[in-house]
Amino acid sequence: MAEPVRIAFERKIIMVAVESLLPTKVLPAQVKDTVKYKRIVASVAEVGVIEPLSVARLDSGGYLLLDGHARLDGLRIQGATEAACIVEHDDESFTYNKRVNRLPPIQEHYMIVRALERGVPEDKLARALDVDAKVIRQRRNMLTGISPDVVELLKDKPVGQQAFQKLRKMKPIRQLEVAELMVSANNYTISYAKALLATSKPADLHKPDELKKATGLSPEQMARLEREMAAVSQDYKELEVSYGDDMLVLVVAAGFLDRLLSKPEIERFLASRHPEFLDNFRSIAAATSLDQPSAAAA
Repeated sequence: MAEPVRIAFERKIIMVAVESLLPTKVLPAQVKDTVKYKRIVASVAEVGVIEPLSVARLDSGGYLLLDGHARLDGLRIQGATEAACIVEHDDESFTYNKRVNRLPPIQEHYMIVRALERGVPEDKLARALDVDAKVIRQRRNMLTGISPDVVELLKDKPVGQQAFQKLRKMKPIRQLEVAELMVSANNYTISYAKALLATSKPADLHKPDELKKATGLSPEQMARLEREMAAVSQDYKELEVSYGDDMLVLVVAAGFLDRLLSKPEIERFLASRHPEFLDNFRSIAAATSLDQPSAAAA
């Protein structure tokens, strides 16, 4: 019978005096200038601590802070004397926050819409997220005019607000084509979205005349750009199809050459008679090696 999974922390949340918490690190000054830190501090000021701090008990009677240093800073700024904590059984700083998946923009949109539907005022939400109320309205309307198929395809991808603005100028079929290209290339930047918009056919756009004015390109230049982008996309798709087979051949070849070069007599022969082959063989063998950085350093 399998052993039960051991819970890593105590089941109850406890209140601990802020002075009893011993931090395991000092937050650098550059961290305090980041958007993430400022957002955490603003959230603590507006709605309090939602996720308890992770601590471990010390023999001296205090508590070692394992996770939640930014939240603790936010509490101290607010003049709080106590903090909600969960007590870990092990004094390890490796917590679930080390592997947390950051909220994708589409999921953040759903969160904002849900909060507004439940009656949370825009200004309160803006203060909690440390953004302007205008940003909250933009994120609330981020998916307006976006095809449901595109939303489903990009729901867990880091697609920004400006990229969705470019997608909104396209008709649903072209939106889906562009979204698939973004996923295939693993490129969700505004520059890539802008390039794909510029190479879209007038029939695929809601207002093609606006695009011509924005790009400043002549019809001939637009047609050339469309042809070149279509050729690049076709080449990329062909490479994507053959990538798996090519990698398999490379791994097999690298393994064979690695075994071949492990024989001193063969390596000496190549070094004396065909040094150029030896260098190429070593490069191929190192291409799939997990120790490639150390080998290069040696």
